[in-house]
Amino acid sequence: MASASRRGLGQLLQQGWNEIPEVLASTGLAFAGIGLATVGCYNYVKTDGDNRRYKSTYVVMRSDDPKAKLIRKD
Repeated sequence: MASASRRGLGQLLQQGWNEIPEVLASTGLAFAGIGLATVGCYNYVKTDGDNRRYKSTYVVMRSDDPKAKLIRKD
């Protein structure tokens, strides 16, 4: 009796796909989106993405600010 109630992960995913495919598909897409967003945010911070050549507003920085050394001189 105990073996009948035990299911592997593959069996549960297969049953879930047969019963509620939209929930499983949207969950998979959500995890993919979270992963891509994490990679995108990491690359944005790593490449100093806030240092854009053309900004919509002016930013005034003091000369002793550490970010002042990173400003583009284009």
